[in-house]
Amino acid sequence: MYNIVILGPPGSGKGTQSKLIEERYNLLHLSTGDMLRREISEGTDTGKQVKGVIKSGNLVSDEIVTSLIASSIDCDVGHDGFLYDGYPRTVNQAKQLEDLLSHRNMTIDVLLVMEVEKGELVKRLSGRGVAAGRPDDQSIEVINNRLEIYRSITEPLVSHFCQKGICARIDGMGKIEEIFARIRGAIDKICVRQ
Repeated sequence: MYNIVILGPPGSGKGTQSKLIEERYNLLHLSTGDMLRREISEGTDTGKQVKGVIKSGNLVSDEIVTSLIASSIDCDVGHDGFLYDGYPRTVNQAKQLEDLLSHRNMTIDVLLVMEVEKGELVKRLSGRGVAAGRPDDQSIEVINNRLEIYRSITEPLVSHFCQKGICARIDGMGKIEEIFARIRGAIDKICVRQ
C-alpha cells in the first residue's frame, strides 16, 4: 500500500502530475483543494465555513482538512494506496497525517517536492485563473499571498520529511511527460528501498 505526498507551490503542476501518478500506481487522489471546492459548490456547512478563507488565499483549519482526509481513507476500496495533494500543508498537519496513518498500520512512503521558478508559477496561475474561472488564481495579490504562505508555512515540511529519508525533489520545469518520468524514477527508487 503506497502513501505518497506531493508538495509544491500553487501552479507547480501537482494536479496534472497527480492524475498520472494515480493512474500508474492505482492510487486514490486525495486533493484537499478539490474536496473543499466540492464542499463549497454543494453548499455544505463545511463549504460555507471555508469559502471566505479560500477566496482570500489563506489556509483552511487543520481539523477540517484532516477530517476530510480521514473520511476518504476510511471509505476507500480497491486502490493500492493514496496520493495526498494539498495535504499536509503544515508540520502540524504532517504529524496529524502520520498519526492518522499509524492508527491504520500505514506510513508515508515518499514526499515528492515539485520545484518551479516563481515567474513560471505566476504565469501558470494567471493563465489557469482565466481559463478555469478560478477566482483564487485571477488576482496577482492573491497569487502572491498564496506563494508567500507556501514559502513560509508549507516549505518547512520539506525538512520534516527529508529527515526521514523519504524526500524527492522534482524539477517541475519542462514537458509533462518529462516531469512524470522524473516522478516515476523517484517513487520507484524510494519505494523499492523500503
